[in-house]
Amino acid sequence: MDKHNFDTLSEAVNTLTQEGFAEDFEAVESNIKALYSKKEYQPGELMIIDTYRFEGMTDPEDQVTLFAIMAKDGTKGTLVMSYSAEHSQNEELIRKIPMK
Repeated sequence: MDKHNFDTLSEAVNTLTQEGFAEDFEAVESNIKALYSKKEYQPGELMIIDTYRFEGMTDPEDQVTLFAIMAKDGTKGTLVMSYSAEHSQNEELIRKIPMK
């Protein structure tokens, strides 16, 4: 996949969705859930294809990372990780997903 340069998170999500990364992943307590298909994955069943970082317009501390992810079963989607104090993603589980 070609690395894109996106200005906004919404632009990135829209473009990646058009490229087939249509699933939304969420890292919860013990696995990574695909929110549309309801499938559940362990980190070893996934691969991070690309990452994109965004900073808030008014506060550089307001960082977000968008991960383009592909599962071994062919499911492709994105996972959004906010670095604010109020995010619900399991960071430890995300760190275990291998990078391409």
